[in-house]
Amino acid sequence: MINNISIQEYLSMQAGIVLADVRTPAEFEHAHIPGAVNLPLFSNEERVLVGTTYKQVSREAAILLGFDLTGNKWSGFIRQALELAPDKRIALHCWRGGMRSGAMAWALDLYGFEVFLIQGGYKSYRQWANQQFAREYELLVLGGMTGSGKTRQLGRLREMGEQVIDLEELAQHQGSAYGTMNKMVQPTQEQFENNLAWVMKDIEGNRRVWLEDENLNIGKVTIPRALWASMIQAPLMNVEVDTQTRVVGLVGEYGALDKDFLIACTQRIHKRLGPLQTTQAIEAIQQDRMEDFIRIVLVYYDKAYLKALARTDPGRIHTLTLAGDSLEEQVGQILDFAKTIKTHRVQSSVL
Repeated sequence: MINNISIQEYLSMQAGIVLADVRTPAEFEHAHIPGAVNLPLFSNEERVLVGTTYKQVSREAAILLGFDLTGNKWSGFIRQALELAPDKRIALHCWRGGMRSGAMAWALDLYGFEVFLIQGGYKSYRQWANQQFAREYELLVLGGMTGSGKTRQLGRLREMGEQVIDLEELAQHQGSAYGTMNKMVQPTQEQFENNLAWVMKDIEGNRRVWLEDENLNIGKVTIPRALWASMIQAPLMNVEVDTQTRVVGLVGEYGALDKDFLIACTQRIHKRLGPLQTTQAIEAIQQDRMEDFIRIVLVYYDKAYLKALARTDPGRIHTLTLAGDSLEEQVGQILDFAKTIKTHRVQSSVL
């Protein structure tokens, strides 16, 4: 049985339903719906052949070529589907919900699967994702100088039941020149947006949502314009932590990283650090004087943060000086201070 459903209907029923993306491995690797598995009808090369035939000859010729290319693969497709969905219930999509997913749905239906065919395909998910970024949210942005512990604070807030969107986690980057930590691999822009929308679908619009104060770009990915427009209208809680505490925390976080990685990252920001500071920072890395290295680069990052803060609408800024070293103490102070900040539902005007 084939059930034609919208992306919204799939999202409301997706628990327990395997979602198979029948696009090519290259398309899937570039970006896909979170949680989907790849069940490609064509290889990367085969899709090029079919697409070229469609454009240069005709739709009918492309369909015939498609059947020629997949002729002996159908039993394999069914076996793969059985491994993915032993209960024989499966959702399918391709790019627009057209021929590829339609052909796979026909074969699986013939075998006895209950098939949920997503109308509009992957393209409909992309449209839905953009709608999530422009929804109304009661945002509260957590800011502070580098090393203030914002990521840990947000993590603890999430553990306590607060709604948190961790943009750096989704971007796989910590926002600075050293942000990949020599281990994280950033998703494509499209996959970042897909993953972000997937998180945002569960956000309750009538409850506060915490985000970290970020630049528009986090490494190589960009915050969707609609969400960014909402973030720069929302209240900003600017937490202040003394310099020594920040230095100690950053040494613990970055001090054990590969020296060649740290040096390469430092060289990439040499124009902003200045020639003398760059030389001094690299020497400190080479000589294992990690606290000195952190203090040198913090001068640049602190100036950059203060410059950005000076450009922010003063009415948005609410400054909290944190006391105590423990995470529990800090988060308790943040939650108490949040009660004094009047938040409002923010909706982007950017679509």
